[in-house]
Amino acid sequence: MADEQDIDLTNDRPVYVIGGGPGGLAAAAALREHGIRAVVLEKSESVGASWRRHYDRLHLHTTRKLSELPGLAMPRSFGRWVSRDDVIRYLEKYAEFHELEIVTGVEVSRIEQSGSGWLLHATGGRQLTGRAVVVATGYNHTPRLPDWPGQDTYTGELLHAGEYRNAAPYAGKDVLVVGVGNTGAEIAVDLVEGGAARVRLAVRTIPHIVRRSTAGWPAQRTGILVRRLPVRLVDRAGRIISRISVPDLTDRGLPRPDTGLYSRVREGAIPVQDVGLIDAVRSGTVEPVAALESFDDGKAVLADGTRISPDTVIAATGYRRALEGLVGPLNVLDERGRPLTHGGRTPAQAPGLYFTGFTNPISGMFREMAIDARKIAKALSKG
Repeated sequence: MADEQDIDLTNDRPVYVIGGGPGGLAAAAALREHGIRAVVLEKSESVGASWRRHYDRLHLHTTRKLSELPGLAMPRSFGRWVSRDDVIRYLEKYAEFHELEIVTGVEVSRIEQSGSGWLLHATGGRQLTGRAVVVATGYNHTPRLPDWPGQDTYTGELLHAGEYRNAAPYAGKDVLVVGVGNTGAEIAVDLVEGGAARVRLAVRTIPHIVRRSTAGWPAQRTGILVRRLPVRLVDRAGRIISRISVPDLTDRGLPRPDTGLYSRVREGAIPVQDVGLIDAVRSGTVEPVAALESFDDGKAVLADGTRISPDTVIAATGYRRALEGLVGPLNVLDERGRPLTHGGRTPAQAPGLYFTGFTNPISGMFREMAIDARKIAKALSKG
């Protein structure tokens, strides 16, 4: 690994890979396997930067075997559900094993077409010329924190889930977690287990909850099997499985959703993998409440008019891809700021520009990034 002063970045027009997370490293390794020089540009000082910022108890919700990147198995000692720290170790070993060319401390601010290649504007006014570009800056790039009305009147602690590490600072406190995706659900459980006095979970859209594993069969494998089936069929099967495996929590404030599981997935909302939420809601230690609408006179105001006074509000309200500044003028993003293509396909108006890691499929993000990497390498090997 090198910093920006230790390497000639413009040598023989390499393929530039922007981002040293799992998607970028996988793409670089696959390209190297095809004999294509790839230079990974990472704005932080180490690979896997976003993983280093995640909360302590995080584990992959996908199995170890189905989360391996091209060319290197994960050690069996990592267990079936790989911890955050072991993911970081794996990414470090992956870069070393594949002898990847990684330049840290370089942030790319803008990409533009230049003749038959690409021009990258990077740290310190540097301009880099490459034959192609792989954008792998990450699905969870920039925290999205809503601007709630009256927010400046709230006297408690307000933070985004991206700043949460563990429950220790919240022992004995009244905490409101906003958002019931996988992150919000897991943080709520972590707070209960860590000794928070009260934990409420603000729910705007009722989530689909699935067991991470049933009789040894991981939910991920089901996600892989159903990906190409008709949406209505999967929705119907999902309802049946849910009624068998997930108890009715309506009387606890978390009714069954009235939308189909796969319909929601196609809209970008993956199910919540249960890592303790069901039991916490059943026992009353996590209390589902209405969505947070505003703050008023220091209190949190919920959608049903309830006013509460938590010590801390943790906003598990997601992230933005934040690609507009990087590639916005190229017209390669949809109305929600997501790339129009991924994997081995490039936009018609931007040949040589590839994206990976910007989808969140039920078949597993690591698995899909591994597939993307191979497709990108195959496409560029033909160029």
